[in-house]
Amino acid sequence: MTDSPGTLSEKAPDTGLDAALTPRLLFTDLDGSLLDHHSYDWSPAGPWLTRLRQLGVPVIPVTSKTRSEILPLRHELGLTDTPFIAENGAVAGLPPAWCHARIDRLGPDGLAIRTLGVDIGFVRKRLTVWRERLGVRFTTMSEMALDELVDFTGLSEPEARLARMREGSEPLIWEDDEARLEGFREGLTGDGLQLVRGGRFWHATGTSHKGSAVNWLISRCEALRGRRPLTLALGDGPNDIAMLEAVDQAVVIRGCHGLAVEPAQPALYRSEATGPTGWAEGVAYWWGRADRRVMPAALRSRGDSQKEAVA
Repeated sequence: MTDSPGTLSEKAPDTGLDAALTPRLLFTDLDGSLLDHHSYDWSPAGPWLTRLRQLGVPVIPVTSKTRSEILPLRHELGLTDTPFIAENGAVAGLPPAWCHARIDRLGPDGLAIRTLGVDIGFVRKRLTVWRERLGVRFTTMSEMALDELVDFTGLSEPEARLARMREGSEPLIWEDDEARLEGFREGLTGDGLQLVRGGRFWHATGTSHKGSAVNWLISRCEALRGRRPLTLALGDGPNDIAMLEAVDQAVVIRGCHGLAVEPAQPALYRSEATGPTGWAEGVAYWWGRADRRVMPAALRSRGDSQKEAVA
């Protein structure tokens, strides 16, 4: 049975000793998760975003969106003090509090940008090579006319322009037989690239992914705070699986795409609602009730702690 999200006063994250000793991080996909798949509305998640901000819990976007797309969203969502992961793990943005003074250099936007993947020029070059070599059909985002991209994604023209400002990954629409996809994937693998399925696009990118980028940020948080955080992740698509497997607790938000999302995660909840309503439902399920708390994965012993409820 699915727990009702309840009111914030009834089901807010614990603010006692456990929360004081153990920092928390919340990692979230955007499209189809925190943002509605069709309208990009996030208002149903607003009360929880406010409460988490009050409690000092970083809400960290982990998305296929570009850095250019995320920057205005960070202001809209009130997440300017938290890191972000862009392009399915290819790029990370760090605010000052998450930086090492001797390593990270802040840019004009007040963020240190770390490239965790490969250069977009290399990705596009190899896509062209394998299309010609295998004779397969697909259209990349950079090849789509702006009005086509607007129609396909539902973005406004300014938002679509930002979506095309790629740094480490290239979205594409596969237009050939599914049987030919495996040969294309193998060719990219030989170049050190991978093909990841998102809600609307396939994404050609380096070997970094949402899960590896999340692990990188968790390690950085532990180094900065001296304690491993308790982590929660929420997502709705196949490209979220690695992220959902990298954390202590996870939520698969009911998607609008009909694709299977089956992470190997013992502490898993599946929402009944979609989009930001399902997001709020999932946060309330794990962090709105004291009996849902678990120790961080690195500190768990084997046994009963591995038998966390699976919805």
